[in-house]
Amino acid sequence: MAKPRGRKLIQQQQKDQFDPSSKESKSTISTRDYEEYKDEQTDGSPADPQMFFGVLDREELEYFKQIESTLALDAFESPEEKSHMVSNVLQEAKGKELKLVTSQICSKLMERVILESDDAQLKSIFKTFNGFFYNLSCHKYASHVLETLFVRSAALVEKELVTPSFDDNQDDSGEYGSMENMFLFMINELKPHFKEMICNQYASHSFRLLLLILSSKTLPSSTKNNSILRSRRSKIARKMIDIKDNEDFNKVYQTPGSFKAELGQILSSLYKDYTNNAPSRKEINPSVRTSFRELCIDKVASSVIQLLIQIEGIFDRDRSFWRLIFNTDDKADPKEESFIEYLLSDAVGSHFFETVIGLGKTKYVERLYNIYIKERIGKLAKRDATGAFVVQALLKTLKPKEVKEILDIIVPELSMLLNSNMDFGTAIIDASNKNGHYLKEEIIEQLVKKFYSKDSENRNILESCLMLSSSTLGNTKDDWPTSEERRRSLFLEELIIYDDKFLDITVDSMLALPAERLLQMCYHGVFSHVVESILVTKKVEIIKRKLLLNVLCKDVVNMSCNAYGSHVMDKLWEFTAKLALYKERIANALVAESEKVKNSTYGRQVWKNWSLELFVRRRFDWKSIVREQDEELFPNSKPLQPTPKGNGFKGNNNRNNFNKRPYENNRENDSSYKRSRK
Repeated sequence: MAKPRGRKLIQQQQKDQFDPSSKESKSTISTRDYEEYKDEQTDGSPADPQMFFGVLDREELEYFKQIESTLALDAFESPEEKSHMVSNVLQEAKGKELKLVTSQICSKLMERVILESDDAQLKSIFKTFNGFFYNLSCHKYASHVLETLFVRSAALVEKELVTPSFDDNQDDSGEYGSMENMFLFMINELKPHFKEMICNQYASHSFRLLLLILSSKTLPSSTKNNSILRSRRSKIARKMIDIKDNEDFNKVYQTPGSFKAELGQILSSLYKDYTNNAPSRKEINPSVRTSFRELCIDKVASSVIQLLIQIEGIFDRDRSFWRLIFNTDDKADPKEESFIEYLLSDAVGSHFFETVIGLGKTKYVERLYNIYIKERIGKLAKRDATGAFVVQALLKTLKPKEVKEILDIIVPELSMLLNSNMDFGTAIIDASNKNGHYLKEEIIEQLVKKFYSKDSENRNILESCLMLSSSTLGNTKDDWPTSEERRRSLFLEELIIYDDKFLDITVDSMLALPAERLLQMCYHGVFSHVVESILVTKKVEIIKRKLLLNVLCKDVVNMSCNAYGSHVMDKLWEFTAKLALYKERIANALVAESEKVKNSTYGRQVWKNWSLELFVRRRFDWKSIVREQDEELFPNSKPLQPTPKGNGFKGNNNRNNFNKRPYENNRENDSSYKRSRK
């Protein structure tokens, strides 16, 4: 069938119907295409997921585009002015709301309006969508508007619930009921379509959000990556439209008892639909179980099934959905075995398996481990993109006995396993720590062999672990840092915390880098954290501290004015303990360009953390702070340089008072000193 046409086709068809000069063949084809288009777009029923609501004319579209740009700039002089603008937009949008939310550009306007609306306006918008929630949830653009509306509605439900003075039944206009009732009315409208929503590319997001609201779970940020609600691709798309969440997101809301009851009914109804109302589990048709397992590996439905398994324990101790997917007896089942094998080798399936392992009862997880996974741990750990994630989840879930069994198998081959999945290495370290540093020496040996091997010509953990040579280090574009660089940086930081040997290795690797390369790391979004992690004053030898400072001191002014380098500068305040020469060198460099430093938001913070105002005005007091820091960090240490003796002075008093300003000998009574402190 040809691709459905748009408004121009319909206008041409209407023209052709009344044009006697049009050819018969052309009229026939146009009529057929129009009927196909009309059938494709809507069958006139609210149950049609592709229902067509019409489009705005050119003047309306231009007007709303301009309003959207104005709200996006957010250059209002006062909150009242913005509120007045929102009220005007809602007035102009009356009768056009459904057209607006299904428009690519105007749907962003509706989201911004919903985020800025007051309670009565929110209810008004909610009421406008009555009868069309299912259609809108299946739409590419309208579904995002609904998600924003649901989050704000959940916040309003809590407000009505916990505020005694809030009128639950009437708003200011007396037109709308409570948000709780409106929300339940919407749920009843969607109930017949829940099964279809689970498999719909867009409606599945709305359905998951409804489940989170009804179960009083955290409603994640719309731009948060890999959340239970937002996939990586969806998160990128949300960032591109540049709509920031308000304070209602990323929270848990109190809900009334009616929401919990409604959630229980939804879960029970879905289970009956998927099992064809089977009286008991034994009577469930095997084909039904197979069909439901197919949903677990579906790109869209898989995330919804994961959430159903997570929340079903609120009402069902027997975990019906878990039992629909997995058996619970002690015997192996050929069909279940083939299903688990697919989960362990498929990208979507392994993600599903990894998640539900963390959600299921321990005895259920132990059964799957003992029957299907135990004998093949070594092979699964080599599957970087699939099976390794499942083993990682098992390390977090199983009891200490099983965890030690897994470590016994994995650790001897650890240097061969860590390639792209750095999180797997972190899971092994965490499992070792939780079990009394089990096999710690062997783990360290394998990790050193992997990242700092003696057989390697260029031994450098920054290259082997962070892959600096192929990274975005030094890039001036906005394509950094990458997610892979984040994972690798976090893993290296974990190693540095795990054992001081990795701290020494990382310091040696940094000193082996060209000075320019090390300074570039201080300006990088994630590699700067690695630089910070090695600036541990008490653990780095004094010689290596000096060598690092020789490089870092070359560009302290620019580092202070940088979002990432400024954090390194803050660390250097303590890292220069017992090295007064370096500390004063840095302070003098910053003071020499004080105007540049103070004009930077980050530079002002560095100026404050280094007490440079004191350094400029009362150097003696600044040095006292430095001495106190040295004594606190190294209480039993001797001075790096011996105090000179003799020199023609008699007694400590004369030496201490030599070459001081007159007022410094009597600070409490001297008025000029008191003025200098103000």
